[in-house]
Amino acid sequence: MSQPILVTIDGAVLDPDVPFLHADDLAAVRGDGVFETLLVREGTARCVGLHLKRLGRSAAALDLPEPAVDAWRSAINTGQRVWADKNGKSTEGMMRLVYSRGRESAPAGAVVERDHAETGITRESNEATAYLTVGPVPARVATSRAEGVKVITLPRGYSIDHAADAPWQLIGAKTLSYATNMAALRYASGQGVDDVIYTSSEGDVLESPRATVVVLKGETLLTPPATNGILHGTAQQALFALAEKEGFITEARRLRTADLIAADGVWLLSSITLAARVTELNGYTMPVPARADEFGSLVDRAIAN
Repeated sequence: MSQPILVTIDGAVLDPDVPFLHADDLAAVRGDGVFETLLVREGTARCVGLHLKRLGRSAAALDLPEPAVDAWRSAINTGQRVWADKNGKSTEGMMRLVYSRGRESAPAGAVVERDHAETGITRESNEATAYLTVGPVPARVATSRAEGVKVITLPRGYSIDHAADAPWQLIGAKTLSYATNMAALRYASGQGVDDVIYTSSEGDVLESPRATVVVLKGETLLTPPATNGILHGTAQQALFALAEKEGFITEARRLRTADLIAADGVWLLSSITLAARVTELNGYTMPVPARADEFGSLVDRAIAN
């Protein structure tokens, strides 16, 4: 069984079974924070630069202090090293960066020290909370990679213009407020499928609760525009950067459900699962793409760069 890892932003490696958060941390009581998930493969966290850039964008949307990139990189290096030491380089891990506003009860300017007996390190509890964990990749991941996923479309309930019209809704930021996404996935499970693709009030394809939609059409790779109020996928960005070098045309374009049905292939791309081919959409069995293996290999190579 894999041994989980907990690392603070200052590099302290703590016992993951010992309580770490205060009960009134705003991450827990309000979901007032942001996060990123990175795949640790062969002892190395993948696409670190893309994830830290997105962490910064999400933090800015929530008016959180700008993340300390150098400190995060150092903590990531520590986390991946300790994970590999304890679990072996061949064991994939899911690294989660968590960055919240800190404690609700701490008045501005107050300093409340908390001792880590294992390290002697103290922490000011009125500061933002920042730490990372590394744990096993969920069991569903291997199945999704190998067999693909059955998907239904669900309305998200707002227009593609909503993100620009209502920036306080934090659409496109990777926040800890994930209850709606998890509810959508539970609903999908109740319908006998694996995942969801959200659509806008105009009928545009948006994203999955935990992945980016990527479509193959001939020599062109397509994805919905991030400006439509979706999360800018790190795996998708890495894929498109490599695909362009290898002769593919890449484009962010408005898509409808009919475009998915007519495509040569549709995948849900995410940092942990990587490429999960859509095998069924709203009950329709999608044909197996002639280039399915090539696509999967392209994704694997893209996240290794």
